[in-house]
Amino acid sequence: MKTRNFILPLLAIVMLTSCGSRKNIVYFQDEPISDVITSEPKQLIYKPDDIITINVSALDPETVRPFNLTLVAGGAPANNPLNAQAGLQQQSYLVDYDGNIEFPVLGTLKVAGLTRTELTDMLTEMISEYAKDPIVNIRLANFTVTILGEVRNPGTFTIQDERITVLEALGLADDLTIFGKRKNVLLIREVDGKKKFAKIDLTSINSVNSPVYYLQQNDVIYVEPNTAKVRASTYNQNNAILISAIGTLTTIITVFLVNNN
Repeated sequence: MKTRNFILPLLAIVMLTSCGSRKNIVYFQDEPISDVITSEPKQLIYKPDDIITINVSALDPETVRPFNLTLVAGGAPANNPLNAQAGLQQQSYLVDYDGNIEFPVLGTLKVAGLTRTELTDMLTEMISEYAKDPIVNIRLANFTVTILGEVRNPGTFTIQDERITVLEALGLADDLTIFGKRKNVLLIREVDGKKKFAKIDLTSINSVNSPVYYLQQNDVIYVEPNTAKVRASTYNQNNAILISAIGTLTTIITVFLVNNN
């Protein structure tokens, strides 16, 4: 009986060292989500801090030359003259905090809030006053999405096509692990300078109709770990050593008590 009374408190201490909770593991849990995304256009919309490239061409290149930024050296090998032109890259425009860019000849232009189609039409119309039949090509250079949590390859990914779905983004992260909550995927998006949130249930076919099914630049996806992963993460790796030590100590105490009896 004395041995049991001694062992039970030791086992209780070991169990306490392995105790953990959801609070120590799950992100974004301190407040209920109130600022929810309800609807968003599927077209990409330019925002402050976007980096965009704008190329203007025409049948007579000289007429639109003033509307293009100068070319800078890119990544082509310097010892290969055939790649010299390919190694030149056009400089980009940074959309400032007020949503403006400084465009050659035309001056300050408000681009935040416009889609690519709207900005293309606006520039084409304005440049047409100086050059005949200009062709405007626009590309967003810093379209990235960040994927965190229970995915096999978390990180920040650069999107080349300026159009990506939630499922495609998770594919870039090599899909959810078996421990990821598929009914509770969180999306964080900045809208008009404020963070907004949405939950996506990947187990429902209706997730493809979600207003956030198509991602926008700088979106963040977080996959919450399920209960099994939370429990596994709270397991103390030293428990096996402690239990072994307690077993040895228990044997010693038992032998000591038997000898003294």
